[in-house]
Amino acid sequence: MIASVAGRVAWVGADTTVVEVGGVGLAVHCTPNTLATLRVGHDARLSTTLIVREDALTLYGFVDDEEREIFELLQTVGGVGPRVAQAVLSVHSPYSVRVAIAHGEVGVLTKVPGIGKKGAERIILELRDKVGPVDAAASVKGVPRQMPWQEQVRQGLVGLGWTASQADQAIGTVASGLDDGPTPPVPVLLKQAIKLLGRAR
Repeated sequence: MIASVAGRVAWVGADTTVVEVGGVGLAVHCTPNTLATLRVGHDARLSTTLIVREDALTLYGFVDDEEREIFELLQTVGGVGPRVAQAVLSVHSPYSVRVAIAHGEVGVLTKVPGIGKKGAERIILELRDKVGPVDAAASVKGVPRQMPWQEQVRQGLVGLGWTASQADQAIGTVASGLDDGPTPPVPVLLKQAIKLLGRAR
């Protein structure tokens, strides 16, 4: 079990970073929120979980142990794998997830791409007694974690080396192309912005 990695950030992509540890570059899958905190050439420490499959070893990274705990807890629910658990943490903070589960707020969980009503109900049913104590008066009411998608994408682009003005221009273009339906996940929007900026270079 690799519980954490610490070293120099060698690369930051749309959904993955490479951290050099003891001369070895470890590819770590992260949410946009985590990637936005990283800077190439700077040291970083990430809490991690190693997912072992027959055909792959995949390392997932988080800004702190609390995020990792929620990531691992969500996967104890049938039908919830690493991608869905990571998507939850891309939309909501760990505390918001705990509150939503404790209070049975199905609508909060269904805001996550890949989770429908039945899936949300199953998560609540199976984890309500496992999330630990939360403030009885708290309610997240579907408020997204920390910042709107524009700011998450902006931080991700700046972390990848583009200027703030370049990031803002790309975000404006991406935003203008969105329809009136549900907003795509942040990783999808970030990839669109990177594609636009790649053409501009």
